[in-house]
Amino acid sequence: MVDSDIDLSGRVCMVTGASSGIGREAARALAGMGAELFLLCRDRSRGEATAKDITDDTGNSNISLLLGDLTSGADIRRIASTFLELNKPLHVLLNNAGLFNTTRVLTPGGQEEMFAVNHLAYFLLTSLLLDRLKASAPARIVNVASGAHVLVKGINFEDLTFEDGFSALKVYSHSKLANILFTRELARRLEGSGVTANAVHPGAIGTGLGAQNGWLGTLINTMMRLFLRSPARGAQTSIYACISPELDGMSGQYLENCKAKRPKPWAEDDAAAERLWEVSEGLIRAQASAS
Repeated sequence: MVDSDIDLSGRVCMVTGASSGIGREAARALAGMGAELFLLCRDRSRGEATAKDITDDTGNSNISLLLGDLTSGADIRRIASTFLELNKPLHVLLNNAGLFNTTRVLTPGGQEEMFAVNHLAYFLLTSLLLDRLKASAPARIVNVASGAHVLVKGINFEDLTFEDGFSALKVYSHSKLANILFTRELARRLEGSGVTANAVHPGAIGTGLGAQNGWLGTLINTMMRLFLRSPARGAQTSIYACISPELDGMSGQYLENCKAKRPKPWAEDDAAAERLWEVSEGLIRAQASAS
């Protein structure tokens, strides 16, 4: 378990996907250490319930909600702008929100939805907040990836929307590989800035991921929770990456069970990481000009 005696008083942390699962448990832990929290949620009622629950549990009421849909670049820009206008520092950005679809769904902007939420939302939000993170250094960016990256052998640059050959697990795994490559390139670009970036694999967790897929998704989630670790246990590596003194100055790592681990070779492909960054920038620009 992560050392819960660390004092985060005066530190500001943002957690995406904070109303359930790993994000909720990580937010609870950070609040318990005294951090000021900004919880990025899609649903107001669930976000407010989460904030109340965390306050009741920790006594920390210094919690604010940022509401928006991570499939929408406009929403992400509005969220970032709302935060930046507060003129607060940002010491930890935990990109945790994730999506698993059993069928191919496109965003209004034409992107495959899992790639949009699991990667492009991380990329855009981080890019918009990067100057504030640098000004707040030392600061940390933590991207929740997955061991599922082992199931694909590279980024499908020729067909990022998977118009051909869509498979739910393959496309999800593809987005998780993108998380690791993004983290790797981000860490390279942040060298010397005082901001670190690391990716984490939480393990096989029983969360609500995929529950939006109708009755089948709900049934699968209910059954799988009998065999998987709890969100509280699964959040430990995310929390560790956010606060552990052992990681001071350490960047570009892939963490599992609170330890650095080598991902698959295709997740350490620097050329692919740089190309993904450039492609992501292009997609974000196109998205902005179309809105």
